[in-house]
Amino acid sequence: MNKTEGLGRRSGFALLQGVLPIKGVQIPSEIVAGLTLAALAIPEVMGYTKISGTPVITGLYTMLIPTALFALFGSSRHLVVGADSATAAILAAGLVGLATTGSAEYVALSVVLALMSAAFLMLAWIIRLGFLADFLSRTVLVGFLTGVGIQVALGEISGMLGLQGGGHGTLQKIWNDLQQIEQVNYYALSLTLIVLAVIVGLKQVSKKIPGALIAVIGAVIASWAFELKEHVPVLGTIPSGLPSLGLPQVDWSWKLISKLVPTAFAMFVVILSQSAATSRAYAARYNERVSDNTDLLGLAMANLGAGLSGTFVVNGSPTKTQMVDSAGGRSQLSILVTTTVVLLVLWFLTGMLSYLPETVLSAVVFLIGIELIDVKGMHNIFQQRRPEFWVALITTLIVVFVGVEQGILLAIVLSLIDHTRHGYRPKNAVLVSTESGAWHLLPIDKAEQVLPGVLIYRFTHSMYYANSQQLFDEVTSLVKTAQPPLRCFVIDASAVDDIDYSAAETLRTLHGILKANGTRLAIVQVLDDVRADNHFGLVELFDEDVFYTSLEDVLKDYDHNTETQPK
Repeated sequence: MNKTEGLGRRSGFALLQGVLPIKGVQIPSEIVAGLTLAALAIPEVMGYTKISGTPVITGLYTMLIPTALFALFGSSRHLVVGADSATAAILAAGLVGLATTGSAEYVALSVVLALMSAAFLMLAWIIRLGFLADFLSRTVLVGFLTGVGIQVALGEISGMLGLQGGGHGTLQKIWNDLQQIEQVNYYALSLTLIVLAVIVGLKQVSKKIPGALIAVIGAVIASWAFELKEHVPVLGTIPSGLPSLGLPQVDWSWKLISKLVPTAFAMFVVILSQSAATSRAYAARYNERVSDNTDLLGLAMANLGAGLSGTFVVNGSPTKTQMVDSAGGRSQLSILVTTTVVLLVLWFLTGMLSYLPETVLSAVVFLIGIELIDVKGMHNIFQQRRPEFWVALITTLIVVFVGVEQGILLAIVLSLIDHTRHGYRPKNAVLVSTESGAWHLLPIDKAEQVLPGVLIYRFTHSMYYANSQQLFDEVTSLVKTAQPPLRCFVIDASAVDDIDYSAAETLRTLHGILKANGTRLAIVQVLDDVRADNHFGLVELFDEDVFYTSLEDVLKDYDHNTETQPK
């Protein structure tokens, strides 16, 4: 690592961390990967506008300024930032009832949400909150993305069948589709089946073949040649050229902002967690370093660029990142190639895209939704951690039947509950020594004394208010049932990295109970920083001689003392 790169990682800011250094031998692969991403992602991001409810051109805008800004400001060499189905679905759910889908007001509000997401990300970068990504567990993320996939796929059925559709929630949309089933447009249905067959069939041949792009180009040519606009809706006129820069024309009132804050925050959490998970995975694959906080800056700049260029929120995309990686891209240089291709499309090819039947985009988005449904991941969770499977399933059901925004907020809560559950009831143990001198763990209910009158109790978590009652109950129970009666009760604190006020008061109470019972308390292997953080006066309360460096020291002290208590 050169000095500039090292300084950038320490400060959390340096341009082109994801691009430099550039290896000459790698440039051809980067160009090919950039062209491949453009071929695959252009129809994909156009499809995402069906989810977000914004004009098709806004999908192309997400792959221009926002993508380039992350390449400049982010630290990950692999993460691709652009339109994403999860955040697009949150956007659509959050704007229900606030504006008519696709209207100028709706687009303006989606731009405001991008700017608000950028503000959350910028604040997170300033106060270095990159670690928050760790609090959204993989379990609920699998459940959340599966729910989004189901919701997205079911929402495109009306478009694939040429129905009018309608409704806000998944159930209402399905009900409307069933009521309109006799109105199926067979031209649309035929196009849908052909597009699905082309994309799925070519993927079976090779995942590197841009099946979606081939299907889109074929549909455009067929629509132009056979005048399909007479039979199925087409995209129509798409503006060409670069997006205009500026703030959206909205009433910047606190009333409006307060309505949008929950949606923007839900987007922020998804962006933070999904982007961090993706960038970490690819950094680990290539044994590279990545800075979550620097990526927060890159994501903030990308969403700022999205807002100022009139498009919707962008996110780190696992699918686009895999596209580049499979094509041989190993840096953000390939992403800059992609933005160049998108720029050429915006200048010269939007007229051709106007012939594209809308049902083709519905089919592309339907397959995107299907790919998000992680049946294998859900099955693995079910096999390995049954309680966590139910958490993932609940998250999925909430996303499908209640809403994406509610689903991600529930995912955060469930992740924190799952984390708290493990600390709330830690699996503590009793330590005994084997004939070889090694230490062996026993369950609490099978407690044995390491020496007559001496019991070693290991607490396996930080001591805090939620588990302090368990600490009290287990210690008093062990003392009460011990045979012979205990003369020394040893707490092995090697796994305790913090003691809060409630736990400290519990230890004070236990010290008094043990002392009244004629039992000496000893605390072994306390971490230096925990012992140094003496806010609660434990050292003064217990005396310095209560603390031992090792288990062997306390046993040696006990063996060499002829009194009832050590020392």
